[in-house]
Amino acid sequence: MTWSSTPQSVSFARAAPRGTPITLVPVTTLFAKHPYEETPMSERLQPGDTAPAFTLPDADGKDVSLADHKGRKVIVYFYPAALTPGCTKQACDFTDNLDALAAAGYDVIGVSPDKPEKLAKFREQENLKVTLVGDPSKETLEAYGAFGEKKLYGKTVTGVIRSTVVVDEQGKVEHAFYNVKATGHVAKIIRDLGV
Repeated sequence: MTWSSTPQSVSFARAAPRGTPITLVPVTTLFAKHPYEETPMSERLQPGDTAPAFTLPDADGKDVSLADHKGRKVIVYFYPAALTPGCTKQACDFTDNLDALAAAGYDVIGVSPDKPEKLAKFREQENLKVTLVGDPSKETLEAYGAFGEKKLYGKTVTGVIRSTVVVDEQGKVEHAFYNVKATGHVAKIIRDLGV
């Protein structure tokens, strides 16, 4: 490769006849980010933060709001997709421990990007008792810091970050757990909360 006398062109001996100028492309253009990469990821919640309000449709299409649970503690957990192995295990674990959690003053709401029809199928197929709501727009997932970059099989992807946020009776964040494992997570929460 030989540079021409003008800084705006470059010649390639093999690619073009000798002396043929080729316009340079700014390096910033070559390495510009994909538009999706420039989207700022939501910040994670911290204990003491006010839990973002939400109203989302449940498996029957009825609206469920965080405000409906004021005066009780709420475990809001975020999972990638209904009817997948890890998410099924997690939902079944919450269902199996729902009575103990309720007795200790906790309600449980599972949030995923799924539509009500899929949530209904999930609930019926697995006999789930936990309240499942859908957030196809991902606005609530983002508000809770449960949507963004994560590692999946060694690759960085953008999607739902498996997370659990415990909200107190006044609507404040008591605990916020991110990048949790589907298996064993419910047992760990129960231990952490002293239920």
